[in-house]
Amino acid sequence: MSGAVTSRPTVLLVEDETALASTLCESLGDQYEIEVAGNVAEARALLSARKFDVILSDHMLPGKQQGLDFLIEALHQKQETKRILMTGYLNPELLSRGASLAELSACLIKPVEIMRLRKELDEAIGRR
Repeated sequence: MSGAVTSRPTVLLVEDETALASTLCESLGDQYEIEVAGNVAEARALLSARKFDVILSDHMLPGKQQGLDFLIEALHQKQETKRILMTGYLNPELLSRGASLAELSACLIKPVEIMRLRKELDEAIGRR
């Protein structure tokens, strides 16, 4: 038996719906270390304080800045961090604009099935 500690990939989850954030943490916490931010200001503070492998952000957030705005900002600050956008609004312009402006690994329409989310997270970090 090896004494090596395997670290889990880190995910910054930006989601203002607390019930959904809790569900995602519960469903993904076995494979990922998850930090939750309820808005862009909290996400910005967490991103500046530590390294994350992936940012998983809802688009519609409280305040002036939205999820896509934050992911574009994150691209310029932490290029090595992968970015995934979730949205409950099917807006083809947002999806195509987001994919190019924020160099997204994925853009997912809510509700997202957990298996699909795991697959996208794994692909973003190169785990599969």
